[in-house]
Amino acid sequence: MTDVSPEIIFNPLEPGYTDDPYPHLHEMRRHDPVHASPIGSWMLFNYDDCFQLLRNPGLSVDEKNLDTFDEDRMKAFLEAVDGDAEELERTSILGIDPPDHTRLRRLVSKAFTPRTIEALRPRIQALVDEALYHIAEQGQADIIAELAFPLPFDVISEMLGMPAGDTEALRSWSEDIVKTIDPIITEDEIKAAVIANRAMDEYMAGVIEWKRENPGDDLLTAMIEAEEDGDKMSSKELSDQVSLLFIAGHETTVNLIGTGIADLLSRPDQAQSIRDNGLEMNGVDELLRFVSPVQMSRRITTRDVAIDGRDIPSGTMVMAALASANRDANKWGPNANELDLGREGAGQHLSFGSGIHYCLGASLAKLEGQVAIGSFIQRFPNATIVEQRFNGRINLRGLERLIVNVASTVDGGILAG
Repeated sequence: MTDVSPEIIFNPLEPGYTDDPYPHLHEMRRHDPVHASPIGSWMLFNYDDCFQLLRNPGLSVDEKNLDTFDEDRMKAFLEAVDGDAEELERTSILGIDPPDHTRLRRLVSKAFTPRTIEALRPRIQALVDEALYHIAEQGQADIIAELAFPLPFDVISEMLGMPAGDTEALRSWSEDIVKTIDPIITEDEIKAAVIANRAMDEYMAGVIEWKRENPGDDLLTAMIEAEEDGDKMSSKELSDQVSLLFIAGHETTVNLIGTGIADLLSRPDQAQSIRDNGLEMNGVDELLRFVSPVQMSRRITTRDVAIDGRDIPSGTMVMAALASANRDANKWGPNANELDLGREGAGQHLSFGSGIHYCLGASLAKLEGQVAIGSFIQRFPNATIVEQRFNGRINLRGLERLIVNVASTVDGGILAG
């Protein structure tokens, strides 16, 4: 039975939340699992409620359907774009509804077949092996900078057939843009995100123009040429989908690899199971459940709905707390807060969402996680964490720094791994 407490409020700004949100999420599940937030949205914390919300085809992801919204937040965005509301409009499949979502997802998904993704395994393994070689040479390294960040960036760049670009600039833009999906954001962060979006749009426009003149056997060419019943993506639609692949897909994979490695290094028994048996896909799913690289996902009601006896009006933002659902003992049992790579049914986690907006790049993220995490744990059996620091984000939570010592002392000498 839910122990409802009128005083409890979901507060991701409380000290230490972004380092360890799970105690607070546990209290929300226990006391107020269908929560009316003071900022005007509702939040769901139980697995079943989140699952049903994400799979409800009658709900929306398009903010145009909001009747109630954070006026201060919207005002700050409009001021940052000098009142040009059109500049704020995006066509990525993350924020649009059918039939446009159905049309665009069908066009993009043509380049994300299981066979296409699995064919990337040798290249991903080669990139990981190269990164691990350099980490071994250093003896102590930042795993985020050396492995977790460059791997998915290099993979998606090669998949798209992108020309050599400014990696650091793209990373900086991405970091600024992803803050806009946090439920709370400062005016300075909004201004930085607008500037980053403009830079990203200009960069993508140049890349797409270059690719039209230099087509190849790659994802971007396939997206340019993708057609369904005579329908192709517009230049803006194409740019927004490519930006989404770089930003949302890349950031989440970084979080999976970095936080996944850190959690395994602090749990020697689970790391040893990988050395004994390899990292199976079920184990990757368990890491996704435990780490929750995306902590929340949204839906907007298009009619009045009732959830567990609470009435939520039409036009309301409802957030599914994926990280909470992934630790719900009613779904995962009494050891929900433990990492168990052999957990039965781990693939039922909600880290990739569910329903029609299930993450298009899920198979790629899982493959990169399997190769990177599995290879690191196998390669460095004596690795220890020297320092770790979280990125401070409420939604795309992960480590921005993970210093690991991979050297072990044997007979007075230093051996890497």
